[in-house]
Formats: sequence, structure tokens, C-alpha cells
Amino acid sequence: MNLTTQKRLAASILKVGLNRVWIDPEQIEEVSKAITREGVKQLINNGAIKAKPEKGISSYRSKKVAKQKKKGRMKGRGSIKGSKNARTPKKKSWMTTIRALRKDLKEMRNADEIDATTYRKLYKMAKGGAFRSKSYMKTYARDHDLIK
Repeated sequence: MNLTTQKRLAASILKVGLNRVWIDPEQIEEVSKAITREGVKQLINNGAIKAKPEKGISSYRSKKVAKQKKKGRMKGRGSIKGSKNARTPKKKSWMTTIRALRKDLKEMRNADEIDATTYRKLYKMAKGGAFRSKSYMKTYARDHDLIK
């Protein structure tokens, strides 16, 4: 039995695609007799023709991956998208470095390891990018006899 016309009319009435139109297999005889929009509307009201529910997109997989990444998994070379600077921008890495250096300098000054003049000199050097880490700064200070 060819029900393409009925399906097309039902899709138009229900405002869904052809694939979402469901016809009750037990009432196929009745459906085949309906050839007008009115007839199809009647069948829709009776429940012989219905619209299937919309299919959603499951977020299960993405949630699973996010959970694993939070644990530190799935972060190998193959899963990296974007450059090094896209993942941690240069500015952010600079901020973390300079904040650590400045905090260390303040601690050294407050502990009277260095005087105000030396503090200012090392502060300016740090701002200029002379040190890449706290250990480098301390090594520099030791080598140049700046620590008391």
C-alpha cells in the first residue's frame, strides 16, 4: 500500500519532516482511504497518525571526555589543538612569572636579605625580563653578592 500522499499531507499539517510522521500499522487500511487534508486531520485527531519526537544530541561523550581531562587524562600530543600560546597565552605565563618574582623580592626585602636599593634594582631587572624564574633571580643575586 502506498501511503506517500498521506505521509506528505500529515507532515505538512503537523509541521514536521516526512521521516517524523508515524502511521499506526494496525490502521493502515483507514489511512490509505484518507485522500484529503481533512481526512488526514481526522486521523491525526484519532491517533492513527502522530509526529515522532525530535531526536536530541547526547552530551554523554563530551561530558565523559571533560571529566577525564579534569583528571589530567587525554592531554597528550594527539589531543592538543591550538598552539602553545593559544592554550596558555604569553601574557598569562608572564603574569604568573612576574608575580612570583615580585612576591619573592618583597619577602627578601622584609627578611632583610636585601636592602631597598638592591630590591629596586632587581625589581627593575625582573620587569625587563632578566629572570625566567625565582631560582634564576636568587642565583643572580648570590653571584653578584647582593644578598647580605
